[in-house]
Amino acid sequence: MDRRIVIQLLTCMDQFYQAVRNQGKNISGDKSPGYVIVIAATNKPDVIDQALRRPGRFDLDREIALGVPDEAARFEILSKLSKRLKLEDKLDLSKVAKATAGFMGADLNALVDEAGYLAMKRIVEKRISLRNLEEWPSQPWYKAELESFGTTIAEFEDAVRIVQPSLRREGFHQYLLAIWALSPTVTWDDVDGVNLIRKVFEFGVVQRTKHPEYYQEMGIGTKAGFLLFGPRGCGKSLIAQAVANEAGANFIHIKGPELLHKYVGESELAVRKLFARARANSPCILFFDEVDSVTTSRGKEGGWVVERLLAQLLTKLDGVDNRQGVYVIGATNRLDVMDPALLRPGRFGSMIYVPLPGADERVAIMRTHARNKRIDTDVDLDALARSQTEIESAAEIALNEWLHLANETGSSCACSTKASHLETAVSAITPSVHDKEREYYEALSKEYKSCYGYMQ
Repeated sequence: MDRRIVIQLLTCMDQFYQAVRNQGKNISGDKSPGYVIVIAATNKPDVIDQALRRPGRFDLDREIALGVPDEAARFEILSKLSKRLKLEDKLDLSKVAKATAGFMGADLNALVDEAGYLAMKRIVEKRISLRNLEEWPSQPWYKAELESFGTTIAEFEDAVRIVQPSLRREGFHQYLLAIWALSPTVTWDDVDGVNLIRKVFEFGVVQRTKHPEYYQEMGIGTKAGFLLFGPRGCGKSLIAQAVANEAGANFIHIKGPELLHKYVGESELAVRKLFARARANSPCILFFDEVDSVTTSRGKEGGWVVERLLAQLLTKLDGVDNRQGVYVIGATNRLDVMDPALLRPGRFGSMIYVPLPGADERVAIMRTHARNKRIDTDVDLDALARSQTEIESAAEIALNEWLHLANETGSSCACSTKASHLETAVSAITPSVHDKEREYYEALSKEYKSCYGYMQ
């Protein structure tokens, strides 16, 4: 808003407020002063001139936050909006409400319109298939056709995939980059060798998201945060995405450095908006990748740069009771530089070590990545995995680099990759994690009493 307009608005509001206060004690009959109620609306309260928000103007205690509808509110809105549609008898709107996390009222209105359009499209296409294309518009609608016009759950499911909610279109803070995935595509089938870790998240996140009423009845609260640590390339990011997929939760992937900003207060504001947006789209998993970059131990040289951000993050992690279906997962390969305050129970207290894969895990990983790859039938992947990958991470067993090198060493006209090509390619790859580094992480996992998926 232009500064001159703001000044004029402030003047008018102050004059009227003072006039009401001066005459309020002498109000009588017809001489009663008129009242003007000023109502303002915004979706960016943080950018409003603070002078407008002091007492006598738009008081802070009179600010009304219209939040994102929760599941119960979405069901009520959908029930009212869908009255204008003919729904099939067995349609359960509660399923639609559960699948529309983050949808505002306008989004739900667009969703109902889209579902109705898809239902109409289905009936019209069926009619065209039974009649002449040029004659069908002039033909009357038969009773059987009208009875089959009910909007089905399938149309609502298709509409959910088509209509993008406003919150995801708007993004987060202008300085904050985030990757949204309404339904992450990574599954546990894509992440092999982490069965114990899967069990930890099955109880800590998946079942809590799918059956929150059971945990409420037993009085079990929400886990504050999970921290995945281990060597680079061991699949920590894939694990977080698989958890979100299994739980049917929204997923926000934040790289630690993306939260940092040169202006004072901007980084803290980004953290607050991040958690607010996650609550609005619950159930939601916040995944902080490279979390060590924003949680440097306080007091170290240069640590003051992230101390304010760290303090804000600690505050949000402490607010576990207000999470409302928000789960926080962090990932790091530099556990030694993280501030100890983050690692205490109630914050990132559930520490999970993601180790280098063992022999059986390497075989499983290689089999998974060998799917849909053109590899000769005489290649013994099991033997190759056990004998050639003693110190390589999961990322190095993904076969992509192996096949690339194999194609360079093999014939350009070969229809498939042969064993000799893979053996040559394997010998040319330099392992990213060596024995000393492996030993370091093993010792670190014992120090923090968290090993191979065991939760502290």
